[in-house]
Amino acid sequence: MPHPGTPVGRVHALYRYPVKSTSGQPLVTAAVTPSGLEHDRRWAVYTHDGGIASGKRTRRFRPVPGLLDWAAELDGPDGVPVLRSPAGVPYRVDDPAASEALTARFGQQLTLREGTAVQHHDESPLHLVTTSSLAALADLLGGAVEERRFRPNIVLDTGSAPLFLERDWAGAELAIGDHVVIAVNAGMPRCTMIDQPQAGMDAGPRALRTLAVHNGLEFGVQARVERSGATSVGDPVTLRGTPS
Repeated sequence: MPHPGTPVGRVHALYRYPVKSTSGQPLVTAAVTPSGLEHDRRWAVYTHDGGIASGKRTRRFRPVPGLLDWAAELDGPDGVPVLRSPAGVPYRVDDPAASEALTARFGQQLTLREGTAVQHHDESPLHLVTTSSLAALADLLGGAVEERRFRPNIVLDTGSAPLFLERDWAGAELAIGDHVVIAVNAGMPRCTMIDQPQAGMDAGPRALRTLAVHNGLEFGVQARVERSGATSVGDPVTLRGTPS
């Protein structure tokens, strides 16, 4: 692991996903809270059996192919997301018309719900990827890879760093800007979602198979928030060593 105090890069991009498994919203500045970026995955689409709509099937999640083609963004001071269909039709998520539109589109009972004690995140409150690993994966695939395909919260510009360098950060803290501190956990396991079509993106370049061969089906890292605050694109990121 690099020595504590080592600069590792800068914030290249920030994304939140106001409705889980829909297209994300790029940000210039974001509030980082103990539960991740403010308003990230605060709402989700639920199936008739209480599962959370996603691109995969697990104990909590149910596959709803095509949901990734929908988009969501915060568009007002009340913190209620607006969901947009692939045709661009807007629906406030707290309007029953939004759930009715999803039900009609996907041919099954779907309901939008705000999060309570049930977390909508897959693995962790924060997800980070690096530009150096994106570039390394692009080399392995023989073509550019869109960062949005991996649905990160934070993309770090790490220049020409070694392949999958973020694996070396597991168990360490990263200071982001003047206020935010996060603890890096394990790598982020991947599923078929990264190869599926998403809003503004066609089907992917079979990245899952390549990651299975070269990185144990992981890409990027999971993280939790140690100290809340605001962060912005361009903020420096420094390794701080192991969590206190």
